[in-house]
Amino acid sequence: MPDAPANRSGNARRGHGDVCLGSAYAQTAASLYTLPRYALVIGNSSYVQSPLTNPANDAKAIAGELKATGFEVSVQLDASREAMLKAIDAYAGTLAARNVVGLFYFAGHGTQLAWRNYLLPVDAEIFALDDIPTRGVDLNVLLQGLSRAKNPMNVIILDACRDNPFGRVLPAEQKGLSQFDAPPGSLLAYATSPGNTASDGDGANGLYTENLLRELKVRDAKIEDVFKRVRLVVRRRSGGQQIPWESTSLEEDFYFRPPKEVRKLSEAEATKRYEEELVI
Repeated sequence: MPDAPANRSGNARRGHGDVCLGSAYAQTAASLYTLPRYALVIGNSSYVQSPLTNPANDAKAIAGELKATGFEVSVQLDASREAMLKAIDAYAGTLAARNVVGLFYFAGHGTQLAWRNYLLPVDAEIFALDDIPTRGVDLNVLLQGLSRAKNPMNVIILDACRDNPFGRVLPAEQKGLSQFDAPPGSLLAYATSPGNTASDGDGANGLYTENLLRELKVRDAKIEDVFKRVRLVVRRRSGGQQIPWESTSLEEDFYFRPPKEVRKLSEAEATKRYEEELVI
């Protein structure tokens, strides 16, 4: 039996055990590696209802690790609904204006209603189900922005499946976040499988982000393999109570810290582009 359920994906992927990079794979990965990287990272801890311990810590740590892998990062901590909407709009605008690899990370409370997912700002006060659409941030706002941006690749990471923050006031319709497939050219990662909840962690970071931080430091790992290893450790440490989940529609290899072969090709490509610009 496998250690974890298979990811939803329409694409065949080469295994982590493939040591040699074929020229075609290396060239496509190098092409992505030459692109700028831009991320929006949001961590909400100080909720009016049911504050959390770790999301702000998670966001700061993820931002630091992303910067170490070449991302330009915009960070929002303990963001209001207005701040979140403005940040997401600015993020989508940056992706549309620049040919970049985009990454969106959110840690905090999230919920679903009528099969739509909502990320909760710290000023969200939920007293009835009808409050969720007007006081939460519909994830479709982000997805529509990505669709308009048409940038080459996007990663969406949602550590947003903590326990229902308004359960004592009103039972949630369903636990966790609702399942949906990754938009074209993207990878979508949940801290836990759809309909389930994730641990806020006992240390400085949530269980999911703690392990994601460690795996982001590993060189030569394809993005799919990074998340596979996160899933394995989280499943084991939670005794099977939390199983991270991904959906992907990526068609090219991507590395946070690429192999030497990819770095060499990307440097050669950058030199070629520079020389072409001098001729022009």
